[in-house]
Amino acid sequence: MTKFFFLLTLISVSAFAQTEPDWTAGVAVPPGGRSNIYLWNDFDFQTSQNKGKIHAQVYPVTVTGMLPPYEPVRRLIEEKNSNPLRKWIQSLMKGLSGFRSFEDVLKNLGLHKYPLENERGVYAVPYPNEIRPDTLMGFGLIERDGAEGFTFSCAACHSSNLFGKTVLGMTNRFPRANEFFIKAKKVMPLMDPHIFQAYTRATDAETALLVESKARLKFVELKQPIALGLDTSLAQVSLSLNRRAKDGYANYSDKTARSPRADAYLDNKPADSKPAVWWNVKYKNRWLSDGSVLSGNPIFTNLIWNEIGRGADLHELEQWLADNDHIIKELTTAVFASEAPHITDFYPAEKIDLGRAKAGEQIFKNNCAKCHGNYEKAWNQPHALVLSAAERLKTVEVRYKEKTPVVNVGTDPFRRQGMKSLEQLNDLEISKKNGIVIKAQEGYVPPPLVGIWARWPYMHNNSIPNLCVLLTPAKKRPSIYYSGEALNKDTDYDFACGGYPIGDRTPKAWKTREHLYDTRKAGMGNMGHDEGIFIKDGKEILSAEDKYNLIQFLQTL
Repeated sequence: MTKFFFLLTLISVSAFAQTEPDWTAGVAVPPGGRSNIYLWNDFDFQTSQNKGKIHAQVYPVTVTGMLPPYEPVRRLIEEKNSNPLRKWIQSLMKGLSGFRSFEDVLKNLGLHKYPLENERGVYAVPYPNEIRPDTLMGFGLIERDGAEGFTFSCAACHSSNLFGKTVLGMTNRFPRANEFFIKAKKVMPLMDPHIFQAYTRATDAETALLVESKARLKFVELKQPIALGLDTSLAQVSLSLNRRAKDGYANYSDKTARSPRADAYLDNKPADSKPAVWWNVKYKNRWLSDGSVLSGNPIFTNLIWNEIGRGADLHELEQWLADNDHIIKELTTAVFASEAPHITDFYPAEKIDLGRAKAGEQIFKNNCAKCHGNYEKAWNQPHALVLSAAERLKTVEVRYKEKTPVVNVGTDPFRRQGMKSLEQLNDLEISKKNGIVIKAQEGYVPPPLVGIWARWPYMHNNSIPNLCVLLTPAKKRPSIYYSGEALNKDTDYDFACGGYPIGDRTPKAWKTREHLYDTRKAGMGNMGHDEGIFIKDGKEILSAEDKYNLIQFLQTL
């Protein structure tokens, strides 16, 4: 019996042993990053990744602040009878008449299909309940008090289509989750629960979910993104806090909800940015595009912010986070272990001229590495000649900075300046207890360039359509361009320039008002990142050939 319990103890320790990461400000990041952030053994590392990816697909926070009832809303959208409630909502919400199914709504919000069963590597995900869902990734159901409500997960903003493949951990180029909340904010305050129940056949439990969501929405403030592809979640957090009591738990206050505190910046200015890729997180020790989150687990932090933006009760949330530490660890593991897609997954390796890429490597080391780190390539290894053409192009090791830098290279300042409004998060008890510190910065993080080829458009605000434009002096960059889905690798991606085709090469289907990006608008500027980098004393130091070679190198990262 003693031996049995001894063996059981060993198994238990093996299954759950991990090292708690150092989340304090300024902790040094080793070369190669912190992919296995908890130092799991091999089996537990893979198991935790898989569980974390499922949490990323289906939102795990059961105490989430916003949980509308699923079946009544689905019926309201899908039933073809002349429902007067549907007609009334249509009159308030433009575009609802075009939705024939709940999946149409999800597609409109920018959600993507689950990867197929035969996908491998970065293109595969473990499925909830081991079965590929019929719905889109990022949508999930949560049971509460006898009813099912729907919600959206991390994958809604952090997964994307890449030439027909869904990549979890990649920037969603066209997220519209903010728009869903904006439309809900418009309709819900006017929605009578009795009328809703009568015209949707909602149960008492489902109607209770509507009533709860309606009550929580009073403490949520929203901001329309300035362009398709940008996200206003951070502004939503700060502005939502301004609708609550100014205490350690941002308690609900009807008085403050009716008369929110003014925000000197966000009430009048944009602070939009695109959702970030996950595969860079392992190389950093401060978070967000401007490095303004100095300490604390970034995944834990984002769950808090996400829930403030959904009107959650912070007492309930704090208890849920404490009770579900394993979920936080699993989700954190999945994010830190995330890997980037490689260009040779879609194009033959021979499209990269090895000689040019090697020349570009030297240009990169001379002009870019001081900010963006160094990348050891397989082609420099002693055994490079025995490798396949694709293997030769891969990066063997990423040597980014031990301490994540912040540099001001003159890029659009609106996003980083808006972080001053979020410093009030430092005053929350849940932040203090978990070492979360935010401080607005005077620049942006020059990110690791892993997977840079797939991360177009560029800059935190999507203002640069491709790498050719990035290497063009700011005054000569195009003021507008059109965006579009990466469906066809031959027409929707400019291989020579690494990003969107522009000008005459822009697909006609993209030329819509919604997909027009105008860099002359506030918060959308394409200035900076030229002088002192590839311009010295007003003169370009790179020739056209140098730029082409540099792009060839960047596409191998």
